[in-house]
Amino acid sequence: MNHSFLLTCAGIMAGAIASISGFGIGSILTPLLASWIGTKLAVAVVSIPHFIGTALRFVVIREHVDRRVLWTFGAASAAGGLVGALLHIWMRSAILGYVLGVLLVFAGFMGITGLAARMSFGKRSAWFAGALSGMFGGLVGNQGGIRSAALLGFNLRRDAFVATATAIALLVDLFRMPVYALLQFHQVVSQWQMAAVATIGVIAGTVSGKWMLRRIPENTFRLIVSSIILVLGFWMLLHPAA
Repeated sequence: MNHSFLLTCAGIMAGAIASISGFGIGSILTPLLASWIGTKLAVAVVSIPHFIGTALRFVVIREHVDRRVLWTFGAASAAGGLVGALLHIWMRSAILGYVLGVLLVFAGFMGITGLAARMSFGKRSAWFAGALSGMFGGLVGNQGGIRSAALLGFNLRRDAFVATATAIALLVDLFRMPVYALLQFHQVVSQWQMAAVATIGVIAGTVSGKWMLRRIPENTFRLIVSSIILVLGFWMLLHPAA
């Protein structure tokens, strides 16, 4: 099947999922691209549609951001993202594939069992979890599950929770992407067509996500998304891109 068609469909699905759950772009797109270009380069390429999709969500819901949490917890996440991006540059693609696979399996399992909705951190441990989620974001582009669990410790209203999580994800992107650009610029540019196709799909999914998914019950939606992420995680563990 044509790579562009698959990537467009995956981008639309990823953008739609992220518009509802606040994360999912990296979880869906990175394993797919990794099977074609390797995990290391896939993480850097996917950061482009991830940034654009997240920025688009942020523009719509930015008035609900809790600035106190953003500039404290968010700062720890951004610092973790920078560290993760630097580690990403020096690690082999296959190792990154295993790390991503483990994170996806963990997130999928937590979602299917319902443990993700019940897991939260106190404010002190949330700072550590924020830095850890940012580090994984910089390392393999996957941070949403840990970040969401950590943010539950701040007792934010639903609108503030989603908006603040989106703002933090955007902040992590701003810290990790310059590292990718500095040290993987030519490799990323060589994949500009894939980046463009994925970005178009993510934008379409982000814009139409709530309309597309509003008829699916929330529990069913979360089960489907978690199952997809779990399968992708096992696939990455069995076929880490070298």
